[in-house]
Formats: sequence, structure tokens, C-alpha cells
Amino acid sequence: MKPHTVGEIKAIISGDLIQGSDEVIIHSGAYRLKQIKNPNTILFTNKRITGWKRLKDLYPIVLTTDRNFNKGELPENLTVIQVENLEEAYWKFVHYYRSQFQIPIVAITGTSGKTTTKEMIKHILSSNKKVASTIFTNNSRTACLQYLLSIEEDTEAAVFETAVGSPGDILNAGDYFKPTIGIITNIGAHHLNRCKTLEGYIQAKGEMLKIIDPMGVLIINAEDINTRQIDSTNFLGKIIKVGTHRSCDFRACNIQYSQDGMNFSVQHENRNYQMFVPGFGEHQVYNALAAVAAVYEMGVTIPEAALQLKTFKKFNKQLQVIEGINESIIIDDTWSITTTSLEAALKVLNEIGKEKKKIAIIGTITDLGSWGYIIHEQAGELVQQIGADVLITVGEHASIIAEHAVKMGFSAPVYTFKNTILVYDLLNEIVDSNTIILIKGDMYSKPITELALNLREKK
Repeated sequence: MKPHTVGEIKAIISGDLIQGSDEVIIHSGAYRLKQIKNPNTILFTNKRITGWKRLKDLYPIVLTTDRNFNKGELPENLTVIQVENLEEAYWKFVHYYRSQFQIPIVAITGTSGKTTTKEMIKHILSSNKKVASTIFTNNSRTACLQYLLSIEEDTEAAVFETAVGSPGDILNAGDYFKPTIGIITNIGAHHLNRCKTLEGYIQAKGEMLKIIDPMGVLIINAEDINTRQIDSTNFLGKIIKVGTHRSCDFRACNIQYSQDGMNFSVQHENRNYQMFVPGFGEHQVYNALAAVAAVYEMGVTIPEAALQLKTFKKFNKQLQVIEGINESIIIDDTWSITTTSLEAALKVLNEIGKEKKKIAIIGTITDLGSWGYIIHEQAGELVQQIGADVLITVGEHASIIAEHAVKMGFSAPVYTFKNTILVYDLLNEIVDSNTIILIKGDMYSKPITELALNLREKK
């Protein structure tokens, strides 16, 4: 955080100093007690707090509140700013802080590809700029303040994920970040337990158009069916389309699998540029296109972006190819699971598993609410359409995938398990050096992640 004195903050939020000193320097902010991790933090809360003693190592702390405290209720070494309305004071502080920085800020949403695209942008820009960003996949709404305050005086660009757990999440993130560039990677089916319907989920993702600066840029996957349903008629900024169609502003052509990733060319303004991106799958090409389009808007040339992308390192457990049991090959894709990412993973299995026995192990898709049965049926259709030589499902709801795949005409061997206890023994029998195994699940599903770990060749 760019340092401010209590006196400066007091003036910004129209508060009165009722205890402490105007000269205390503030280096970080919080609106929950557990968010205080460092000294010199300003805390916005009207809750009654007990146990100040456990925070003694984090003083000085500045409390901003609209609550009336009794004399002696607060520690003497606590600085206190009194305001008339805490929420108004909080947002005055947030909006003021954001206004101090005239830098490009990218906000990214999408059912899959958010983290990868964000990391690609950060990797490209970090070669010669200081970049603030979300950390790994921590994109919850409670982290927005910390990420905003991670922008400092020497920060030259920022890139943040804006996930959708519920309607309004992107609007909330927009109140903090006020992005100049927005990206929608794709829209599948996820978080339907809170968005209720697919249409509601699409509308929640479409909030991105409302938070981008009026003179800003929206980057979209032009070939994503659900993204095309978003009404952009009132969007005043520039829309950039990425994809493989000739109408795209950044068009990928000649897409080919290589030993460690994807080779392709990018057509932009009647010129061709050769690209390589580590990581398998056409979805990785779309992620790269969105990243290149974003950094291009920030002044990075396409050849410069291409050079940086060559050294990009994707996260483990995202279609990670490793050696497995009985000299097999494992594709560990236990980062997350949606029908969108499952389709991509099955295509990678079939592409790099040519001439091998292909086994797909699929876990339960979560956060679907009453849509659980339908979405698992759609996953079964994907298995039947894309194919595998053996299908194994793990989890009660995942068995719907197997049942529906068979119903749709999937004729390869199918095994369903409620848990992973017997899966390893089965695989040990049917797996050999001519086998490639995709294990697809969620990082929060401990049985699936443990199975993936056990399937790796023990060194």
C-alpha cells in the first residue's frame, strides 16, 4: 500500500480523531479482524472487539468506526477515527486509493482459464514492469481490498481475477479495481447453486461489461456460445475478439501439438506471428490469445509477447503430464472440474494418447445445486462424443456421467466407484506402458487428489 498518515486518511473519509496521533503511518487495510496481518493497519469495523491483547504484536493499529465506545473500552495505544457512517467512509477510502493510480488494470473472469490467462499476462509484463496481481487462485470477494492495496507507487500494471460465486461478485470487484481492460475467457456451467440457472450465471459473468472503464477494452472468446448471449449494446468501449474464425481480431491458425505445448500462428492486422505456449490443448491457445491481446493494448508488441510466452510455466495439476504406475503416462488435471475444462481435458487425452490405451478417471462436478443431475449428464455426453478406451467415475454423482455415456452409446468398459479405495487395484491390473490415464477432478476433492498422487511413478 502507498503509505498515508492518519491525518491524511482522516481528511479523506471525513472523520474525527478521538484517540491517538495524526502522525501514525498506515501501510495496509482491513475490514475484518483476521485480515490484520501486519503493523500499521487501518481497520474499518463497527463491531465490538474484545481481546485486543492478542493483537499487541501488530500495533500500531488504527480503528475506523461509527460505533460509540465506552470510556476505557479501547486500549490507550490504539488510534481511533470516528465517522458518521462506516460504510460510506470505507468506500471513500477505497475510491480515493484507486484514483491515485492511472495504470492499466486487467480484470479476468470465465468458467475456466482465468488463472492461466492471468498468469500469462503477468509473466509477459513482468519482464520489465512491476505488476500487482491476484495470488494463485485466491480470487474471493473478501480479498479485493488487499489486492487493491497491493498496488503501490512503483506499480506499473495490475491483473486480477474476478470470479463469480454469486450474482454481484463482479460488480463488487469493479467497485474496487475499476479495470481498464476486461477479459471473459469462456462461460460454461458452474456455481449454479447460487446463480440458480445457466442464464443467471451468464448474466453474472456479463457484469464485466458494467465495470470496465467507459473508454476501456473488453476481450472475449468470439466462439464461445454462452459469451455471445451477453448483451453488449450499451458497452461504450472497444471489443476485441479472439479465436480461430477469420472475423477475430487476434486469430489463431495452424494449431499443432508439439512435445511440450502448442505451436500456432497469430494473425493480427494482416500480419502473421509464430507462437509457442507451454501446456497442451487448444484451450491453452485461446488463453494465450487473450493474454496477447491484453498486453498488446498495454503497448507490448506481439513478437515481445511471443518471446515471453515461451518461458511461461503453468501450474501443476493443470493437465500435467508425468510418468505413472507400470510405466504408464498420467495426465493430472485435478486443479478444478467443469464441463468446459472436462471437454478440453478429454481432447488432450485423445490427442496425445494416439496409439495408446486411453483411460479417463472423472470425479464429481461441484457447486451445481439442483442442476447437478443435468450437468453430470452433459459430462456423460462429452465422454461419449470425444471418447476413451476405459471410463472410471469416482463419487456418487459422478456415476451419472457413466450411466448417461452408456445410454448415449458409449461402448467401452465402464467402472463406477463411490470412492477411490478399489480404483488403484483395478488400474494396477489394466495399466501398462501403452496406457495413458487422465485423472480429472477438483483440488478440494481429497480422494481424487490422493489417487492422482498415488498413480505417479514412485521415484
